Amino acid sequence: MDELKQATQRQMSFAATVKAVLWSFFGVRKNSAYEEDTAKLNPVHVIIAGIIGAILFVIGLLTVVKLVLAG
Repeated sequence: MDELKQATQRQMSFAATVKAVLWSFFGVRKNSAYEEDTAKLNPVHVIIAGIIGAILFVIGLLTVVKLVLAG
């Protein structure tokens, strides 16, 4: 339980977390950058950024489909 408390106290900014999550959606990441992020990222921020990213991705896909079907 102490490890979870320590992980949630990490001080990487939410913007940096969003950047890391977007890179993971893209699928291209250097191993050294990945290891650095895993040491600094707050897991709560990662979950929130992942959910927001997934929602935006689905909205983007739906928008593209509507545009293609309308034209």
